[in-house]
Amino acid sequence: MSQDGKGARTLKTRVKTAKGRKLSSTLWLQRQLNDPYVQKAKREGYRSRAAFKLAEIDDARRFLVPGARVVDLGCAPGGWLQVAVKRVNALGEKSGKPRGFVLGADIQPTEPVNGADILLLDFLEEGADDAVKVALGGGADVVLSDMAAPSSGHRATDHLRIVALCEAAAHFSFDVLAPGGTFVAKVLQGGAENQLLALLKRRFRSVAHVKPPASRKDSAEMYVVASGFRAEETYA
Repeated sequence: MSQDGKGARTLKTRVKTAKGRKLSSTLWLQRQLNDPYVQKAKREGYRSRAAFKLAEIDDARRFLVPGARVVDLGCAPGGWLQVAVKRVNALGEKSGKPRGFVLGADIQPTEPVNGADILLLDFLEEGADDAVKVALGGGADVVLSDMAAPSSGHRATDHLRIVALCEAAAHFSFDVLAPGGTFVAKVLQGGAENQLLALLKRRFRSVAHVKPPASRKDSAEMYVVASGFRAEETYA
């Protein structure tokens, strides 16, 4: 039992290991039940705790501005779409502010998100970039990717897989971003991302790593934020 900052008492939920359930699964469930971001997501109507990661990254870098056209790759379950809709004013709720547009893309069906369009689309397939630009009515101002490859349980292998996925998302962003646009993607710390960072530095004015508070401290995940897209590759 613990005390929060206001003197209210909170109980930590403990989960018993059921017959046939692995200890790792029990610990994961217990962590989920006691995660303040999971609880906050439920209270505020977000579909995942990951929504707060995007909100915190944007608080630091300010790219989801009213009027922006946003593409979210691998958008399911939709938490990032929910954040983007609010911040770019996709519903037109901010009087006097330009109205943005939010487009999600995923290979699996995603429940509709009010204010966002969603394409059932594999961004790796030929013609996917054209389909996105048609849906947007032009180039994107922001391309987001919170995608992660399925875990193999081997950290080095998982690191290489997620870097490869991030590189693919980066190349996709080169095809759909308008000049000056921003690319945001999840990576894992581990050293294999040097080639990715070199690529991004040739195509964007600024490249930075961000680890938002909502990202668990024991997680190797970080986010790369590349801003100021150059339509032509440079080698400076």
